[in-house]
Parts: sequence; C-alpha cells; structure tokens
Amino acid sequence: MAIERVVDTSVHEDDGEEQKVELSLRPVSFDEYIGQRRMKANLRLAIDAAKKRGDVMDHVLLYGPPGLGKTTMAGVIAHEMNANFRATSAPSIEKAGDLASLLTNLADGDILFIDEIHRLRRAVEEILYSAMEDYKLDIVIGKGPASRSVKLDLPRFTLIGATTQTGNLAGPLRARFGHSFRLEYYSDKDIQKIIERSAKILGTQIETAAAELLAKRSRLTPRVANRLLKRVRDYADVNGDGIIDQATAERALEMLEIDELGLDPADRNMLTLMIDKYGDRPVGLNTISALTGDEASTIENYYEPFLMQLGMIMRTPRGRVVTDLAKKHLGL
Repeated sequence: MAIERVVDTSVHEDDGEEQKVELSLRPVSFDEYIGQRRMKANLRLAIDAAKKRGDVMDHVLLYGPPGLGKTTMAGVIAHEMNANFRATSAPSIEKAGDLASLLTNLADGDILFIDEIHRLRRAVEEILYSAMEDYKLDIVIGKGPASRSVKLDLPRFTLIGATTQTGNLAGPLRARFGHSFRLEYYSDKDIQKIIERSAKILGTQIETAAAELLAKRSRLTPRVANRLLKRVRDYADVNGDGIIDQATAERALEMLEIDELGLDPADRNMLTLMIDKYGDRPVGLNTISALTGDEASTIENYYEPFLMQLGMIMRTPRGRVVTDLAKKHLGL
C-alpha cells in the first residue's frame, strides 16, 4: 500500500475544507503572485498588447511539475484581462458534445482553462483545432448516411491549457498555442515569502527563522509549502501557544518525518528499496512501482521531478539509477 504523503503535490478531490483554504491562499494578480518572474514579464507584455488592441490574448500553454501554480496563474491571467474564467479538466470532457457545450456557452473575451490537457481524448482534441485557430466549431449531426457536418461560429476566447506531461501532448494541439511557458521550481527565498504571505492570510504568527526552515523543506513547491505550514500550524496550536517559532517548526517536521532536504518516508523508502534490491543497476519504472506499491504515473509525476532536481536519481535508457549523493544522504 502506498504511503500517504504530506509533501504530495497532487490535488485530492476529497480534501474538502482543506481545498477551500487552498483556494483562499491563491494570489489573484501579478503583484500578489510570487516567483516565476520571467514568465510574468512575458505575460504582462502579452496582456497589455491585447488590451491595447482591444483583442483577446493568444492561447496559452502552461507546463511543468505539479504544485508550481499553473492553475493559479491561469486565474491571474483572467483577472488581469478582466475576463470571465471558466475552468475544467480534461478527464471530465468525456465526449465531443461536452466540449461543444463548453465552447458554445463562452462569451467574447472569456478564458477557458483546461487542466491536464494532455489527457484529452483524440476525438475531443480534434474539435479544438478549428476552435482555437478559426473560432469555428465543426460538429457532425446525425449518424450514418444521414449525418451532416455543421460549422458554427464561436466567440473569440482564450484557451489556457495546463499539463505536467508536454511529451504526451499532440503536436498539432501544441502548435496552436501562441504562448508556451514552463513553470520552474521556486527559490528558497520565494518559498519563504509565500509561507509568510499564507501565514498572514491564515492569521498565524510565524517567525522568520521558522519560515526559512519550512521553505528549505518544501521541495521548492508552493503547494507543499502551504501544506507544511498548515500541518505545523496544527502542531503549534495543540502543543504551544499557536506561534510558529523555529523550535516548534523543527519538532513538527520531525514528527512528520520530513528531513532537511524535504524528503519524506516515501522518498527515502523508494531510494532505499532501489539500492537494497538493485545496487548500482538501472531499475525500470514498473519495477519501482511494484517495489513501492505506487502507480508508475505517480512515481513519474510526483516522486521523480524533485529527486532529479536534487540529483538523487538519474534517468538512463535502461531505467532509473540512484546516485552517490542519495546514498550519502541516506547514510548508505
């Protein structure tokens, strides 16, 4: 059975109140959005140019590891464009009619956000081609010999797509995005600013040293930083006076088993199993999945990116290899 992770960068539909708090912490403007400076500068230019022309923005593709703020940035773009924001996810668009319904209900200037856009079904994806390029909707009415193709005019809209797997995005779809931005991992300083901003919104007092400590263990990811902040806040409320100082943060992180690099028991378990069972030999993704009990996609999307960023595992044509840096960190 997979280990439940505090540092998981995915969003769970059953988070309930947790998800509502997550939404309240999201910035709504460029001024509030911390980090990703190069992307913000380019987007500001594109938005200002579109406003000056009285036109809609070109379609935008946002990609990168989960938890870095792709959905948040889509909302910021809509706010800066003073546009209505319609959000959905690719798995929820099961057939062409679902997408047609979404597109025909848009108004001029609206922004349609599709999360996990790489998971669109091929039949649905092909409808997007003419919708994005010509603002036309080609639909087939009827079946068999009596079927006929109808072309409908669509309002001028902006599509923002988000994906963690650009390699799985069809070439024709990727080519129709006028802007393409990769979200990079954040610096410790930026993560610290995010933690201090979130603590202020949550009404929690946090000392600078504690914010620095949490930032270093947040995997360079805002979503993880906010989750850790809320767990440490819980610890401070129950075992202290509610103020998060360095000592309180250290005790809370020790209880959560988050080490100085931000690795949790699941990370260490995966690395240790790979070393124990295979030593220096490459290990296939499906083998790692069998060893850990996690889905292969979970390992590829949620474990690997940060471990590779730290230089603890390498990808080779034959599989994944644990580096000497990881062995040193684990005391092996």
